[in-house]
Amino acid sequence: MRYLTLVLLINLISFSLPSNASNSADSILPMRDRAEFIDNITSLRVEQLLPKLMSEHNMDMWLIISREYNEDPIIKTLLPATWLSARRTTILVFARTKDGSVGAYAIAPYKVGSVFEKAWDKTKQPNQWLALVDLIAKYNPNTIAINQSKHWAHADGLVATDKENLLANLPNNYKSKLVSAEPLAVAWLEQRIPEEVAVYKDIVKIAHEIIAEAFSSKVITAHKTTTDDVVWWLRERVKALKLQTWFHPSVSIQRSDDVAFDHESSFTNGYDKQVILPGDLLHVDFGISYLRLNTDTQQHAYVLKKGEVQAPSYLKHALKQGNALQDVFTANFKVGHSGNEVLKASRAQAIAMGLKPTIYTHPLGYHGHAAGTTLGMWDAQQGVVGSGDYPLHLNTAYSIELNNAIYIDEWKKEIRIMLEEDALFDSTGVWYLNGRQTELLLIK
Repeated sequence: MRYLTLVLLINLISFSLPSNASNSADSILPMRDRAEFIDNITSLRVEQLLPKLMSEHNMDMWLIISREYNEDPIIKTLLPATWLSARRTTILVFARTKDGSVGAYAIAPYKVGSVFEKAWDKTKQPNQWLALVDLIAKYNPNTIAINQSKHWAHADGLVATDKENLLANLPNNYKSKLVSAEPLAVAWLEQRIPEEVAVYKDIVKIAHEIIAEAFSSKVITAHKTTTDDVVWWLRERVKALKLQTWFHPSVSIQRSDDVAFDHESSFTNGYDKQVILPGDLLHVDFGISYLRLNTDTQQHAYVLKKGEVQAPSYLKHALKQGNALQDVFTANFKVGHSGNEVLKASRAQAIAMGLKPTIYTHPLGYHGHAAGTTLGMWDAQQGVVGSGDYPLHLNTAYSIELNNAIYIDEWKKEIRIMLEEDALFDSTGVWYLNGRQTELLLIK
């Protein structure tokens, strides 16, 4: 019944998708349906994905311990949709059984949704930590994973006080079995199941449509509208759709003037009050959160001059060069290859082609800058220690983020085509969840 309900919800999202930006609201679920969808997805992931991951990483038990208002990043991916935070001290336990399945338990003051079996009766055992010890003893695991990680903040959610309480109550024979949950935690965060991919495509489509609306004459009037006006329009539009942004958007301008490009300013609203003029090349960085999944997109638009019906050929060529860099980069994705290996090979190929690449791609999913393989940072083009050494896995989503610098003779300066499109890496390779920008958006 749960699976059937989820299929119906996915169909509701897919078949009500907007054909244009003005109808985006039609595809967005009411809050009650969103909660049902999220809870069904959580159940499926625990039932179908988690046993496989715990087996692969040889983890017998996984403890996720968190206190209200200081939540572990991972516990937020497991709480019921109606829980906006943990309550008091919430302890979730996953334990592998002999038949290969995983038992899900909550040692908490309240029942934690329908996924977790309540495993603490205060009338029988007033001490919450000793109730945890009793459950551990029942399974007698060889490994007990806790959320501590050097390279991923997402997997480092066990705070000092909670670890102290755990150690103070845990018998000595179990203390030696504590291990870092890092590989399991990262795998849990980065792996997407088919039901998530189905809706992810639609979520990215909504984000694309919001950008298309922002970069249109509906929002922008040349000589009047500022980049900051567009940024706040994006914030208001997302709010009106009952969605959220996971970071403050940025809109920047490159134009035919003597101002050199500043990469850092373009992402930190260093161009926040520029008036938009005909002939400008606009750039946006924008992401939304919906159904616990995040998007991250960068695209470009051109403001037509009087008499123009299309962008200048040199800007269209610049975009094609950016697309060429995307193609080189995504073709190098191979299972088991590290982010640093893919980065090095892609940069070498792109430079040999005459491109001037900067690659800074990151995983995407429950977090915008998510756990998984990092493939460069804009200020670390020689590789990233830790997360860049992590190998690629299938069924993982990435924000394919990069830029290509190119000299524009007509402007007598170098510009950058900064692109970011959301994609999935699976057995077929890398494919974009809702296509990618191959033509400049035009603003009349």
